[in-house]
Amino acid sequence: MSGPLIAIVDDDVYIGDMLEELLVREGCRVMRAYSGTEALLLLGDHRPDLVLLDLMLPGLSGEDVLPHLAGIPVIVLSAKVDVEEKVSLLLGGAADYLTKPFDTRELLARIAVQLRSGSAEQGPSGLRPDLLRHKNLTLDITSRVAEADGTQVRLTRTEFAILKLLMMSPRQVIPKSRLLDQLSMETPDCVESSLKVHVSNLRRKLREAGAGECIEAVWGIGFKLAE
Repeated sequence: MSGPLIAIVDDDVYIGDMLEELLVREGCRVMRAYSGTEALLLLGDHRPDLVLLDLMLPGLSGEDVLPHLAGIPVIVLSAKVDVEEKVSLLLGGAADYLTKPFDTRELLARIAVQLRSGSAEQGPSGLRPDLLRHKNLTLDITSRVAEADGTQVRLTRTEFAILKLLMMSPRQVIPKSRLLDQLSMETPDCVESSLKVHVSNLRRKLREAGAGECIEAVWGIGFKLAE
C-alpha cells in the first residue's frame, strides 16, 4: 500500500480497532501504540504522516507525548472538553482537537485537511501547511491574513476564527453549536446572539474583496462554504 501512514495512539482497543478499520478502508496505512511510552518508541523508528493522539494514556500522557511530535500533524482525540486545555494543546503544537464521541465523517474531513496541507508543503506549488484555500480565497492561519485574488481582507479575531473553521472543513455544514464551541477557544466575544452578526460582517468583507458569496447559511443547522 502507498497511502499515507497514520499513527493511532490510544489505549482503548475498541476505538483503535474502529479507527484502523475506517482508515484502512480509506486507503491509509496504520500503525498503533497503546501507551505514551510505546508511542515514543514506535515513532522513533517510523515517521507517520499524521498522528491521532488520545490524552489519557497509561505511562506518558498525551500531553507528554505531544512535544516529541514536532513537525508531524497531530489531531488530539479526547473526551476532555475543558476549553483552557484545548487552547493549551493547540498552542502547544496540536494541529486540531476533536472531542469524543465524534462523527467519523468529520474526523476523515479533518484528517484530509491536514494531509492535504502536508502534501502541499512538499509539492511543487510551494504551499505551506498553514495556508488554507477555497476557490480564490486563501487564509494564512499563522499570520491570520485572508486574501481574495490577492486583495487582503481585514478580519476581526472572531471573523478569522469563523473563516478558519469553515475552510478547514470545506465540504461540511458546521453546526452553530460546534462553531460556538470551537470559537470559545479562540475568542471570547462570540455568543449565540451575536454569531449571525459576525457571519454577516464576514460575508460582506469577503464579498467586497472579490470572493463572492462564499458562505452559505443552512437553515436550522449552521453554515458552510459555498460550492
